[in-house]
Amino acid sequence: MTQNNALITHFDVVGSFLRPAAVKQARADFNEGKITLTQFNEIVNPEIVKLVEKQKKAGLHYITDGEYNRRFWHLDFFWGFEGVAHERVGGGVQFAGEVADLDATFLAGKIKAKPHPFVENFRFVKSLESEGHVAKQTFPAPAQLFQQLIVPQNIETTRKFYPTNEELIQDIAYAYRAVIRQFYDAGCRVIQLDDCTWGAIVGDAAAQRYKALGLDLEDVKKQLLLVNNLSVEGAPEDLIINTHICRGNYHSTYFTSGPYDSVADYVFANENVDSLYLEYDDERSGGFEPLAKVSADKKVVLGLITSKTPQLEDKAAVIARIKEAAKYIPLDRLSLSPQCGFASCEVGNKLTVEEQWAKIALVKEITEEVWG
Repeated sequence: MTQNNALITHFDVVGSFLRPAAVKQARADFNEGKITLTQFNEIVNPEIVKLVEKQKKAGLHYITDGEYNRRFWHLDFFWGFEGVAHERVGGGVQFAGEVADLDATFLAGKIKAKPHPFVENFRFVKSLESEGHVAKQTFPAPAQLFQQLIVPQNIETTRKFYPTNEELIQDIAYAYRAVIRQFYDAGCRVIQLDDCTWGAIVGDAAAQRYKALGLDLEDVKKQLLLVNNLSVEGAPEDLIINTHICRGNYHSTYFTSGPYDSVADYVFANENVDSLYLEYDDERSGGFEPLAKVSADKKVVLGLITSKTPQLEDKAAVIARIKEAAKYIPLDRLSLSPQCGFASCEVGNKLTVEEQWAKIALVKEITEEVWG
């Protein structure tokens, strides 16, 4: 974890953007075997160039590829490990009022690192850096892969290769360390680990889910923290590692609800990251009191602007909430962003491209008023 973790700006986004029609069509053609991966990239890369230019004009310091190269914010990354397999059907997850259409993703062998395809994608974004603009790479947290492999539909297969969770955690950590080094060697200095596991383990529903699996909730929290911390152990000192926590974001729906209180002693106090990007766009996230548990070496990016709906938030109300959060963490350690990406999966959220950029402009406007 870097010793100098100061955000250059108090204004950021989580990283994913609504896909333009050309990208969606290219993905459909690639999935149907009509075009090769090279042809897919020849279509998508110019769209990424356009997106990066828009990010720069919007005033963003950190730039991303918008996750244009993937269908899902998490699964595509997992498929880049040896031992992880997937099938198009069977991976649906029930969200609030809608089933998220996901690929079934499971183990077919021991987890090992290999040259990860996302690294080449990063190199392309890295080539688009300019003064004041730095490429950051987003990918799912190690805990997300751990959770994927211990859910009921996967646990039997996982146990064929890993008799215990401890063995599974060790191999996930080794694989992540290797891939993080691949990104570092490609010039990456800012990584964001997207993590729904902490958001999924809060609230009464989580207790029932894990009880049905025969798992103690506190033991699971310890394992989530362990796999995340082991995976970044030994990372280069000048590599910024942040994490983003939410409760699910699919087609403007959510997976779960609950305040941070029950996980603050784990992730806020003890996860070895530089900054926490936290969902706080509605009452499902609870109050700011758990922010008092954030360790002094971390910064917090408040996700007070929602990416789920097109309506613009009231600026005065958002500023009031920032001041409320500042009762628990000094204002200079706080920043502002949307609570999640605009298209965690290719389907995207229910707003237009213009409404997406209006949200980002609002974040910038509020940031300038609060932090100057």
